[in-house]
Amino acid sequence: MRFTKTPPRTIMEVFKMLPDGTLAELIDGSIYMSPAPTPKHQRIIGKLFRVLTDFVEKKKLGEIFFSPCDVFLDETANAVQPDIIFISSDNSSLVGEDAIHGVPDMLFEVLSPGNSQHDLVRKKELYQKFQVKEYWIINPETNQTTGFFLKDGKYVEIGRFTGKIKSALLKQEFGF
Repeated sequence: MRFTKTPPRTIMEVFKMLPDGTLAELIDGSIYMSPAPTPKHQRIIGKLFRVLTDFVEKKKLGEIFFSPCDVFLDETANAVQPDIIFISSDNSSLVGEDAIHGVPDMLFEVLSPGNSQHDLVRKKELYQKFQVKEYWIINPETNQTTGFFLKDGKYVEIGRFTGKIKSALLKQEFGF
């Protein structure tokens, strides 16, 4: 837990005071708590993380990270913990000692029961606003994936698949 001698003055200061490991995100100045992920959720993340990491490392394209890892899209009102994060080699300067500071190239979210609108609407709008190049949403109950690619500042749907993603950014298909 982080302690301070003075009360926090901004919502970002409040967010940064949360105990380490807290599953929380700051979106447009509001803090949202998340439930612990289910085993099925974790299985999908684990499999996808392995195949993405193998590909990205082999091709020397960048780095893959998994939650919980804070991503500060800005330093005032938006900090998220996507399930999987891709940072290209060109953007490696975003990776700090404490967190990722800036906009990743690609993000993945696995839906949580009772919290799906958070990823399907709120975070999709946030990622589009911050110009994340590619965004994937995975439904752990059906293994359906939906991908979005940034074109002219707006997300266009890449497609809907079952048990795989077809990344436009990486020009590769990955099964999980």
